[in-house]
Amino acid sequence: MAGPLSRDDLAELISVAKDEAPADLILTNARIVNVFNGEIESADVAVKNGRIAGVGNYKHAAPIIDLRGQFLAPGFIDGHVHLESSMLDAGEYARAVVPRGTLAIVTDLHEIANVAGIAGLKYILNNARHLPLDVFLMAPSCVPATHLETSGANLDSGIIRRILKWKNCIGLGEMMNYPGVLFGDDAVLDKLAAAQDRVIDGHAPGITGKKLNAYIATGIYSDHESVKLGEAREKLARGMWIMIREGSSEKNLEALLPLITDKTYRRCLFVVDDRTCVDLLQDGDIDSIVRKAIRLGLDPVRAIQLATINPAEYFQLAGLGAIAPGYYANMIVFDNFNDLRVSQAFFRGKLVAADGKALFNSGKKHYGQMGDTINVGELTIESLRFNRPAPLPVIELIPGQIFTRQRLEIPRVVDGSITSDVERDILKLVVVERHHATGNIGLGLIAGFGLKEGALASSVSHDSHNIIAVGADDESLLTALREVKKLGGGLVAANGQRLLAALPLPIAGLLSGVSLEITVARLVALEQTAAGLGCSLNSPYSLLSFMALPVIPELRLTDLGLVDVNEFKIV
Repeated sequence: MAGPLSRDDLAELISVAKDEAPADLILTNARIVNVFNGEIESADVAVKNGRIAGVGNYKHAAPIIDLRGQFLAPGFIDGHVHLESSMLDAGEYARAVVPRGTLAIVTDLHEIANVAGIAGLKYILNNARHLPLDVFLMAPSCVPATHLETSGANLDSGIIRRILKWKNCIGLGEMMNYPGVLFGDDAVLDKLAAAQDRVIDGHAPGITGKKLNAYIATGIYSDHESVKLGEAREKLARGMWIMIREGSSEKNLEALLPLITDKTYRRCLFVVDDRTCVDLLQDGDIDSIVRKAIRLGLDPVRAIQLATINPAEYFQLAGLGAIAPGYYANMIVFDNFNDLRVSQAFFRGKLVAADGKALFNSGKKHYGQMGDTINVGELTIESLRFNRPAPLPVIELIPGQIFTRQRLEIPRVVDGSITSDVERDILKLVVVERHHATGNIGLGLIAGFGLKEGALASSVSHDSHNIIAVGADDESLLTALREVKKLGGGLVAANGQRLLAALPLPIAGLLSGVSLEITVARLVALEQTAAGLGCSLNSPYSLLSFMALPVIPELRLTDLGLVDVNEFKIV
């Protein structure tokens, strides 16, 4: 983000605002979405040195762009996103979201931080530096997320204090270790203490009552994990900003939309959290949430407010979120609110996207040490076999959510080993540690994936990103796991000894390093292959990636074993 204005910049801005000097750009005949008073006003916008000089009647500039009555709104701000979940490098991510109107993001890069620590953060931030996209970092608070898994790095409170001093680091990322907060864990409290003068994001699924009070009392004033209206209302009443999430595998907008009223809307904002490259290309980013909210009955201007001025005010992003004098000239143009298709995007007054296409290059990619992060020992069929006294806890998927249920089942046993049972849709789930070649392998069962044959595997598994796989038989599982290792990270589908499809992710095992279009084509092919193996889930790889995350109830699997999240222990 640009720095403060100099004395000369201020003088020029004043002259243009008074219409005494020519602007760098004038957008004329615009219908401006005013996020301050909730109205639409017809006016011109004058831009000087990347800032808005004035809103009114301006004619002195070269060039002048006549918008012919189109709507002009502030650029969208995604207030909580893990960029890495797109599986795109920073430049290709920008190519995906900027044409959709997202001109600023607040990102907690704990995915790549869990793999590569500070080096991972710097890799993405350096690649994003020259893009027409404001990237604000929230220092990752949970690397690792818990002690219940093996991570590739550890960011302690001392490192967090260093990161908080970085330019464009605006606060502390989501405190996922809510049990650590409630139990008063020393390491967790040290991190919270380091950020007491900054914005601190929360992650409090299902936390209510006095436990919620305790969580918020530490200075955590946002949450994006509410899936039920009552839960969100209680959090808002206790002072939290409610991030209404609509990602690829977590869809909470419809359930939480009634929360937005004349009394509450200023404390709500839209976020995607995790969205795949396929959804970004085919459906959109924040623009997709705004469209859906309007379709579900939310006032259009209010929907724009939740995607612009509200996140700007929560995160204290001076100069963003509105079209007004002195604000940055980050603006989007669209014809109507019904389908809200962004036709032009301006960043600091420069046209950077038109008709859905980026007008900038994604930049050169230098993988460096991010290109060799898969460290796994020998994998054998014997390492995938296990037996336990019945009944066994089984992870049960909940449609449209990343929450799971725990249920007890009598597993299918063949030759003394527990195996997948495709008839009952109870499949084997495997997590292989991939950072330190410890040989740790977590084995469990999951219901709801629907595979009839074959296996899916991925080096994307939140948040420690060990290799995770689900399969209908051990041979397919072994093939899929070995292929991920061979690729140096990626997503694969296998059947028996055959590799069916793959998306290599050579950058930290998380990012593709190739273009948006190629990445999308490969992911679509993978999802179609998964469907051909019987999986009926939308975004199956995205959902699979969350099955190793031991901070989302109720039951998860890590490389250390099956985790009861409510009890916060390995069972």
